[in-house]
Amino acid sequence: MASIHRGLSSATRGLCWIAVMTSATILSVVASGAAQAPGTAPAKVVRTGVRLPGVVRPMNQLKPLTIFKLEGVPDWSVVTKNAVWVSSSRINRVTQLLPATSKAGLLVQVPLPCSGLAYGWGSVWVPSCGSHKLVRIDETTGKATAEIAADPASSEGGIAIGDGSVWLVAKPSRLLRVDPQTNSVIKTIDLPSGSENPTFGGGFVWVSASARGALLKISPKTNQIMATIPVRPGPRFLTVGAGSVWTLNQGDGSVSRVDMSSGKVVATIALGVPGEGGEITYGAGSVWATMFGFPLTQVDPKTNRPMRQWAGDGGDGVRFGLRSVWLSNGRQGTVWRISPDQP
Repeated sequence: MASIHRGLSSATRGLCWIAVMTSATILSVVASGAAQAPGTAPAKVVRTGVRLPGVVRPMNQLKPLTIFKLEGVPDWSVVTKNAVWVSSSRINRVTQLLPATSKAGLLVQVPLPCSGLAYGWGSVWVPSCGSHKLVRIDETTGKATAEIAADPASSEGGIAIGDGSVWLVAKPSRLLRVDPQTNSVIKTIDLPSGSENPTFGGGFVWVSASARGALLKISPKTNQIMATIPVRPGPRFLTVGAGSVWTLNQGDGSVSRVDMSSGKVVATIALGVPGEGGEITYGAGSVWATMFGFPLTQVDPKTNRPMRQWAGDGGDGVRFGLRSVWLSNGRQGTVWRISPDQP
């Protein structure tokens, strides 16, 4: 889910060339998603991976339970009660995957699905960078039941569910609060520019302010920003778990752990995966991060240290649910279902 990840999405984040110099360590990445002056050379980003003995291992040691082959470039995903939905902006589609049968189910056409997927009230919520709307899809029929005017702030943004509302950042950096009962925007909260990715946890909305290297804490009771918490450079994707908010920082390839109660940064974990792209999720007592070249990294919240990191081809989107890690391998056109108890 990466760098220009969802929207103009998976395909654009794929505008980097990766040369794997060893099976487990040094990657030299030329990322072309960052803003730069016309005619200048793309910035060079070096991904080294985790520099701890015994942590990095080759991708061929990661054994999926199921491999789903999808058309286009599978990217964002969301887990529902008994399925996983995956977007692919290249073919304007959201696909339902059925773990019970290991097959695809419903196929739903959405113009340039981007900026994440969310699930709530029996619906999959899909931001569309093509129609500049938030599309509500019935999980049983695959039919669109509502379209709400909402132009996602970034194809690499996000969407969240919490406190009885849907939360989406729209242009220009405005957090929209959507009422699922009326399918309408009931509140708009102005954010600092470059704030695009929300999540919900501990009774608050948390938004990564990538351009400011900060995490915003927003109260759904007052609809106001309560705190601005400095983290590492370029925080974008984020998740909640173990009483914390975890941000994947594209500036230096680290993960920041912010205690939800105190609002303090309690750990910074070096993963060695800077640059555009990636995603992060929480499940089975671990944090899981993905990035091109290092498709999956498992972090232990008890020690705030990376436990395992797989190096090689794949990755860019990750979610946890139904007792599994779901890894979207955009360039390979696959989604892997992975046991969290992988040896």
